[in-house]
Amino acid sequence: MPKNKTHSGSKKRFKITGSGKVLRERAGKRHLLEHKSSRLTRRLSGNAEMAPGDAAKIKKLLGK
Repeated sequence: MPKNKTHSGSKKRFKITGSGKVLRERAGKRHLLEHKSSRLTRRLSGNAEMAPGDAAKIKKLLGK
């Protein structure tokens, strides 16, 4: 049987913690930051945890 391949796009976007939670970056902090308030850009920084339903889908793409 051939091995399952990890989804390359998902591999770059998501991280699985030791306890099995799926972390993601928040959208909207890549470009056009000049007109966004500092308050907004601070809120968008850091990692967020995926919703349980979506996390299951991501784990499947990552082969976990």
